[in-house]
Amino acid sequence: MPETIAGISVPDTALVRDATALVRGAADDTIFNHSRRVFLWGMLKSKARGIEVDPELAYVGGLFHDLGLTSAYRTTDRRFELDGAEAAYAFLRDHGRSEKEARDVWLAIALHTTPEVPMHLAPETAVVTLGVETDVLGLDLDQITEQQRAEVTTAHPRPDFKNKIIRAFYEGMCDRPQTTFGTMNDDVLAHLDPAFQRENFVDVIRSSAWPE
Repeated sequence: MPETIAGISVPDTALVRDATALVRGAADDTIFNHSRRVFLWGMLKSKARGIEVDPELAYVGGLFHDLGLTSAYRTTDRRFELDGAEAAYAFLRDHGRSEKEARDVWLAIALHTTPEVPMHLAPETAVVTLGVETDVLGLDLDQITEQQRAEVTTAHPRPDFKNKIIRAFYEGMCDRPQTTFGTMNDDVLAHLDPAFQRENFVDVIRSSAWPE
């Protein structure tokens, strides 16, 4: 039978079971529980807005969105968001989902740290950002009832989550600082590494190869 948390059903399908096993095997408790909460918050907010979302695609988007922070899927030459996006795309195609469906989830993960843009794309893209903004930033938390919050956090606790997720971001990006340029991710490196030097967009423009 499908698992139900705060009125949201986790589909009881082979795809969902395989996604859970993959992420559970790669991620620690902080990332795994956060990723499950992202799915649940995103579905709750989508439901409240009257937006229909494919639950399997939303589940993979939520579960895989921070996979690029894990040692098993992390690269050193691209943004962590792209690592998770590529893994999700391949996973969905291998499980028979269409190119468009897999691409919508790729966008969901690739853009989940890019404010506003995902909200103008497919519901399966926007749902991940809705969940991330709820769990990490507490945005529009008043749209989630106290009972819903209690049910979700009982199933997937968040002990010392604020500190732990900042540390997880840092550990997932500290060996590829160049990939944080132009994103909010450089805030994490600057917070935890006093030697980190941010690139400045204005300096990049002024030092470009153009002679004028």
